[in-house]
This record gives sequence, C-alpha cells and structure tokens, in this order.
Amino acid sequence: MKDELKIAWRNLWRNRRRTLITSASVFFAVFFAVIMRSYQLGSYDHMIINFIESFTGYIQVQHEKYQDNPLVDYAFEYNDSLVDAISKLDRVVSVTPHLESFTLASSGTQTKGVAVIAIDPEKEKEFSNPESKLVKYRITDEAISQIGAEDQLPEKIFAKLKQIRGRSYSSAARIALEMGFSDKETQQYMPGILHHTGFSNGYLTARDDGILVSERLAAYLKVAIGDSVILMGQGYHGSTATGLFPVRGIIKLPSPEMDNKLIIMTIPAAQRLFDTGDRITSLVVNLNSKSERTLKKTKVLINSLLSDENTTSKTWYELNPILYQQIQGDSQTGMAMLGILYFIIFFGIFGTVLMMVSERKREFGVLVSIGMQKTKLKRIVTIEMLLLGGIGLVSGLLASVPLILYFYYYPVVLKGDLDNTMEDYGWDAVMPTAWFGPYFYWQAVVVALMVVVATIYPLRKIGSLKEIEALRA
Repeated sequence: MKDELKIAWRNLWRNRRRTLITSASVFFAVFFAVIMRSYQLGSYDHMIINFIESFTGYIQVQHEKYQDNPLVDYAFEYNDSLVDAISKLDRVVSVTPHLESFTLASSGTQTKGVAVIAIDPEKEKEFSNPESKLVKYRITDEAISQIGAEDQLPEKIFAKLKQIRGRSYSSAARIALEMGFSDKETQQYMPGILHHTGFSNGYLTARDDGILVSERLAAYLKVAIGDSVILMGQGYHGSTATGLFPVRGIIKLPSPEMDNKLIIMTIPAAQRLFDTGDRITSLVVNLNSKSERTLKKTKVLINSLLSDENTTSKTWYELNPILYQQIQGDSQTGMAMLGILYFIIFFGIFGTVLMMVSERKREFGVLVSIGMQKTKLKRIVTIEMLLLGGIGLVSGLLASVPLILYFYYYPVVLKGDLDNTMEDYGWDAVMPTAWFGPYFYWQAVVVALMVVVATIYPLRKIGSLKEIEALRA
C-alpha cells in the first residue's frame, strides 16, 4: 500500500498543470460553498438570537387558546413550583414569567397601537436582559458639532461619524463596529466620541410603576425620560385598562419591527392595569440548544409537568410559523444553490478525468503488458483521485477558516440602501458567519462522493482495457 501511495503521488506531479487545475476546481467549490453556507446559517442564528432569545423564547407555556386569540382573558395563575420544576429540566437555561397584551399608547397628539410586555426586572436579566439594551449613546447633530469642534478627528473618521447621524446605540462596541474601527482606532477615537454622545437612562425596579419605551416608538410618540405615556386597552374579562405611566428608560431593540411598537413594564403594574390578579400570559423557557429534537423532547417533558389541562407548551416555530417557514424556505434555496455549484464542479472534475484517461491510455496498456495487475492499477488510480480531491478539499477548508473566524467576531454591517432594505424587512442589518458545525464537515463528504463517482469511469476503462489496442493509441 505504501508503494502504491508513493507511485500515485509521483503520477500526480508528472502533469502539474492537470493536477493544479483539478485541485483548484475542488478548492474553489469547497471554499465558496463553505463561506456561502456559513453566512446563510449565521444570518439565521442572528435572527433567532435577536428575536427568539429576546422575545418569544424557545418554548412558551401558555393557555391553549392564547396564540390564536392573544387576550389577557387567557391568562393563567402564576406558580413558583412549576417554574422550579421546569428550571430543573435538562437543557433549560431560564424560565421567566411574562404578561403580554396590546394597547393604544398616547402622548400629546400622537397615538399608536403597541405591544406591552410585563416582566420581572431581575429574572428577565437571565432572558432578554432589557437593561443591556438601554440606549447609552446617541449620535445627534449637537454631538457631532461638539466632536468636530473639540476633537481633532481625521476627515475620513469624521465622515463615517456623519453617516450614522441620528442613530442610537446600547453599546460602544456597536458604534465601533458600524464605524469599521480597528483596535487601534477604537482606543484612539472612541473615548472622545463616547464622551460627547453619552445618554443617561434608567431601568425598572421590582415593583416599579414606570415603563421602558422602545427607541423608534419613543421618537414617534415624542417622549423622553421623565415624560408620561397614556395606555388604553381592554383588561381581564372586558374590563377597561387605562393608566398613566412615566417613562423610566429608552431601549434599542435589534428587531426594527419590535423597536417600532414595544413597551415594557413590571408584572405588578401590568396586573393592576389589566386587572388580572396574580395571572400571567406565558412562561418563557430558554434552552442551550437550537435543535428541533431537543425542543420537541423538552416540550413533552414540560407538558408532563402541567397540572392545568388548559395550559400547554409550544416551541418557537409553532409560535412563529412564518419566521420558521421563511428560514426553512431560504435554507432550501441555499442548498439548491450549493447543489448547482457542486454539479458544475463535478463535471469539471469529470472532464479532467476523461482527459487523463485519454492521455494515459497507452501508459495503462504498457503497465498491464509488463505484468502489473489491473486491480493494482485500479488502486493506484483511485488513490490518485482521492489525493486530487483531498488536496482541493483540505486547502479549501483551511482557506475558509480565517474568514469564518474573522466575520464571526467582526460581522459585516450593511449600510446605506442595503441597511434600509434589511430594516424594512424587520431584520438587523448585520451579517455574521456561523460557527463551525455540520455544514463545515459535510463538505468533506460531498467532495468525497464526487471524487468516488468520478473515479468509476477510469476504473471501468482499466477493467475493459485491451493491451494491444492501448499500445496502438
């Protein structure tokens, strides 16, 4: 076997151009397939993290009629023992109570329909953590003028700052990301930018009677911290829900759709507003696994713990069927594109194999004539093909690793018209790559299958080889 491997390796480099062309075709197929799939899966993960892990959770316990008719009439009694039991299940990260409804929010002459989510401010830190989404910096015209007057920023940096005029941020890291700063530029320019753009904000206490307002909604209602918002809606069993609530803080949400309509308050304040007593509308369960198998298994276990026959648990793709179908449909489209790419590359490899067999027909005839067994010749050719595919595969995977790592930690931030288009669809304008997973390792399987299929032709030719005809070629 060792001798056959040595012979196969030498045969590869007898015709360097053919070897390099074939390996290059495999290299580019693997490289582009991995990068394309990584971006696609990374976008899905980003959507899930922003929406599922911040709002609906992976699983929700709720009244069986609540999803089709989301009224506080279908609230259920809050039970600490149930929360403790669910928290002990495998894969469960957090269990947090929510009381959710819809109201009209009014301030001055501005009125808008909004989603109200009532939370436990401390427990919610283990789930969506609204405190981390509080607006901390605003790029206002005044701030830009002060930075221009007091800080000597390079013209290029100052121009980038003007491009994000009017935006709000909950972290300095996001500003640096959208500005495209290197580590050195972050250390050099960020302190001055943060000094002038800082925004004081507040959070909720356990029994607070105030609210947090999403940033876009606050802009629409023209309210700031310290102002009050009137909420008007329908309470439990048709009662009137009306209240005046002071604004404690402004939060910036990654989902533009939610950022346009969300108000957060404490559960006690919402229970008084909607007159629900000790009831809540859902228990939100977060897991440390995204797999459907884990979701289904955990759902069954949670249902076994529910004593109220009117309550049930539902997975995020049951709660958000449209988002789930969009992801599945887009994923299938991506898989189809990969299939087309590999289909084209396969015929490139197969064309190279045809050329190789035609060029080496006389060589094969000579080898068989001087006593080499056809089975041994087949093994050598098979090893050659595997080496060709292996060179392209390994080099393609290795070349993709740095890009995947870089864009995983420093994702692409879309700007301009693309940014606006993404936000119109309700998505955050950030494109990260996915961490290494099955999509990365399956490339080896796909390439191996292509090489094996392409190898069938030369093996059949060797098997049916007639020495006399081959020597005359």
